[in-house]
Amino acid sequence: MRKALLPAAALALAPSAPAAADTLSDQVRADMPSLTALYRDLHANPELSMQEVKTAAKLAAEAKKAGFAVTGGVGKTGVVAVMKNGPGPVLLIRADMDGLPVVEQTGLPFASKVRATSLAGVESGVMHACGHDTHMAAWVGTARRLAAMKDRWSGTLVMIAQPGEEIGQGAKAMLDDGLYTRFPKPSHAIAFHDSAGLPAGTIGYSVGPALANVDSVDIVVKGVGGHGAYPHTTRDPIVLASRIVTALQTLVSREVDPQEPAVVTVGSFHAGAKHNIISDEATLLLTVRSYTDETRKILLDGIARIVRGEAIAAGIPEDRMPVVTQRGNDYTPATINTEALSTSTAALFTSRFGAERVVKTRPVMGGEDFGRFHLADPSIESMIFWVGGVPKAQWDAAGGDPAKLPSLHSPFWVPEAETVISTATEAMVTAALGVLGKP
Repeated sequence: MRKALLPAAALALAPSAPAAADTLSDQVRADMPSLTALYRDLHANPELSMQEVKTAAKLAAEAKKAGFAVTGGVGKTGVVAVMKNGPGPVLLIRADMDGLPVVEQTGLPFASKVRATSLAGVESGVMHACGHDTHMAAWVGTARRLAAMKDRWSGTLVMIAQPGEEIGQGAKAMLDDGLYTRFPKPSHAIAFHDSAGLPAGTIGYSVGPALANVDSVDIVVKGVGGHGAYPHTTRDPIVLASRIVTALQTLVSREVDPQEPAVVTVGSFHAGAKHNIISDEATLLLTVRSYTDETRKILLDGIARIVRGEAIAAGIPEDRMPVVTQRGNDYTPATINTEALSTSTAALFTSRFGAERVVKTRPVMGGEDFGRFHLADPSIESMIFWVGGVPKAQWDAAGGDPAKLPSLHSPFWVPEAETVISTATEAMVTAALGVLGKP
């Protein structure tokens, strides 16, 4: 991705816009004081996944004020705002609402001081470390602009404020709660995400896979414990688990096509409690990333095969075989940008913002449950795009190398919020008119 982004580093981010763009640009600019105030309020008062009650109420109120028919409590805390404006396509525009269990360290005057307890029972600080506050502010800005220009488009807008993106549950919860049956079913779906790997105001897009399948896998390795001085009387699960970790590396290097992206990461290895005791159990926690169903199957099947094979080689009896658990609730499917919508929308972005502000990026191995809205019905055209948030001075100081900058989910991540919000609002309205606009 870095190679694709580097050429943008030295380019100006505010080229002259076409005359037709001036009206929208001016309207967005005039709305920025209000949107900035909303952003700062949302940033200072984040809520954890599936607990976004106050956040949802704020967005619902804004949508009602803009003239939408609003329903709350969809998928627990989700908001659905509908505006019908004659015949035509049905466009879903989505923003995610949840913050992260991160203690903010940005030093902002409106930094979050919130503490809360997650659904898992863990108490921590809470921060919008992934930029969902900019997503929501731009969602409100987009709703306002499209409501004010109903003479320019025909069709139906379904704008949703989605809970629980960070735990991969919100989109599914809304779909399970009748998003496509209780409300107009979309023909198109659009979203954006702020980027810590692009200069502020730059738009990034991809065609095809945009974000990865994400699987979480637990491996409980069972052994026979005993005294550390007498290892011959035991079956050491730490040694076996270590061999499993090493063997798992061959899945990507030797079993997946070298041109097909894949990741198997062991994020946690826990075993034992004392120097001279050989534990009877070790636990490995894995994240597994892929873009296609075929590669995903190779990885998941391969993990199960390697774990069992290594256990047999270590002499583990059948009744002590390791247990491999794929955590289905944590699965997030790949997000696919369909070709027709992505290509046409990228052309509109280039026309409005100029070629120097629109870059084609490589897909990333991060996860994003926006892909579920397309997966629920593959006939739905779908696109998620990036809006750069790195201030130009920081980008230049880092030489255009995102690895030298705070990433998404960092307690230090501070996007250039006003630029993200204004760019995203203008881009979302442009994309919406590309779907719903009158000839």
